Parts: sequence; C-alpha cells; structure tokens
Amino acid sequence: MQLLAKLSLFFNKTFALWVIVVGALAYAFPSTFKPLGAYIAPLLGIVMFGMGLTLTASDFREVVRQPRDVIIGILSQFLIMPIVAYLLCLVMHLPPEIAVGVILVGCCPGGTASNVMTFLARGDLPLSVTITSCTTLLAPVVTPFLIWVFAKQWVDISPVAMFVSIVEIVLLPIALGVVVHTVLGKKVEGFAAAMPLISVVAIALIVAAVVAATANKLLAVGPLVFLVVVLHNGFGYLFGYWTAKLLGLNLAKRKCLAIEVGMQNSGLGVALATTHFAAMPMAAVPSAVFSFWHNVSGPILATVFHRWHEEGEKETFLDKIEKQKAG
Repeated sequence: MQLLAKLSLFFNKTFALWVIVVGALAYAFPSTFKPLGAYIAPLLGIVMFGMGLTLTASDFREVVRQPRDVIIGILSQFLIMPIVAYLLCLVMHLPPEIAVGVILVGCCPGGTASNVMTFLARGDLPLSVTITSCTTLLAPVVTPFLIWVFAKQWVDISPVAMFVSIVEIVLLPIALGVVVHTVLGKKVEGFAAAMPLISVVAIALIVAAVVAATANKLLAVGPLVFLVVVLHNGFGYLFGYWTAKLLGLNLAKRKCLAIEVGMQNSGLGVALATTHFAAMPMAAVPSAVFSFWHNVSGPILATVFHRWHEEGEKETFLDKIEKQKAG
C-alpha cells in the first residue's frame, strides 16, 4: 500500500507533465485518441467516485464551526470565476465556441486539487475541503443556472438537461463512493490510496480526447485559449485572495480562498461541453487547457504562499520537516 501511495503522489506531483505528454500524442495521432471522446463522462465519474470514497461527515464540520467563512467561499467560487469569464469573453471578443467554453469552466465548482495546494500553501485545509465539497454538491443546481445566465447570448442552454448530466456525472458517483466507504470502512483504504493515480490518468485521457477531437483547429486558436485560461486562473487567485482580505479573514483563510476560487473542476467543464455542445467541439478546449494550467500555477502559488507567515502562526508539519532538512 505504501508503494501505491508513493506512486500516486509521484503522478500527482507530475500531473502537468503527463497531460503535456498525452496531449502531444493525441495531437500527433488524433485518430488513435478520438474514440476516448465517448468515455469522457465515465472517466470523470470515476474521479468523482474517488472523491466520495474520501468524504466523511467531518469534512462538513466547518459549516457549523465557521458558517460565515464557508458561505464566503461558496459565494466567491460561484461569483468570481463566472463573472471574470464573462468579462474576458467580452473584452477579448472571443469567438462563440471559445466564449462558451471559458464560461463553462468558470461556472464549475472547485476541484479537489485545491485541497492539496491549500495544504502545501499552509492554508486552512479544513475550510478548503468543506468549500470544495459544498460547491461540488451544489453544482447540479448552481452550475447550469450560471451557464444559462452568462452563456445564453452565444448558444441555447438547457439548464434541466445540464442538471441531469451533473447529477449523473458528479452527484451519483460521489454518493456511491460515500456509501462504499461507509459500508466497507477501512477495507477500501488501499483503493482510496490509488485514487490520485487513477484521477491523474482519467483527467489526462479526458484532455487527450479533447485534443484529438480538435486537432485540426487547435494550432490556430491554441495561443488565444491559453492566454484566456492564464488570465482567468490568475484573476481567480487574485480576486479570491482580496475578497477574503476585504472581509477580514486571516492569512490561512485568504490563501485557502485564493486557491479555491482559482482552481476549477475543469473535467466537469469538458464533460458538459462534449455532452451538451457537441456541435461546438472547441467549447471543450478551455476546460482541457485549464486542467493542465492550474496544475502548473497551483504549485507555484502554493510555494509562494508557504513562505507567507502571520504573526503568532503555529508551526506546521511541513515546517518541521524543512527545519530538519536544514539542520
């Protein structure tokens, strides 16, 4: 089990590299990877099942302990990224396909990678886990509504159909994971340890499917999409941090909120794009690029944040390790 955990950790740390490698292969051999398009929703379902395996009642204790902070996090997640996405689409005069894709990823809930980054950043991890869990469970209702509000000028939206899709892709697998964890308990620990590795493989294959489906157009619009994604992600970090600061949250919570807002469940964006906007294949590209980019920017931001200390802040486990290495 230790070997499996170490292997999962290695793939998790090198996630961006594997996305690049698999994406390059998909671009070079699109016909080989195109069939993966039919498996995007099941692949994301596997990732969500893994999230359900790790969820416990304690993950929601912050709702009771600090409801104000959780509400701030949820509202920030579902307001900042969609509004930033919409403004970027208008200011940069994005083509409809790209605009819809940018708004899609902006309206998605936070991703589980944000919990790891918050831990590395010395942020408020319990708050991060709670916000991610709450936004994910709220996504079937909130995400379709937000997409309808912000993207309807470019394409016809069916919020009800999206609600059903998110329930099938996100909510049901999570619920199944929770049930399995509850029934089997410690017996699933070995499988849970493998979930980071499985998640990396699943997301990399989802990105490969998108690259293969759009290979003929990707070179022309790739730089534009990359620029938009970098700006979107960066503004998410910035506005998340400043929102927390303006509302008087401490440094650990500010770090948490910045990362929670900036990092998205981009796999869900890909799944929704391929399911509901099949006539606009480029709509899945922003989410695919986001999957790669936030796994590059997240560790960088976490490294910077880790060095930021607040007076009276307790020494963490990571600090002790660093001191031992230095000594």
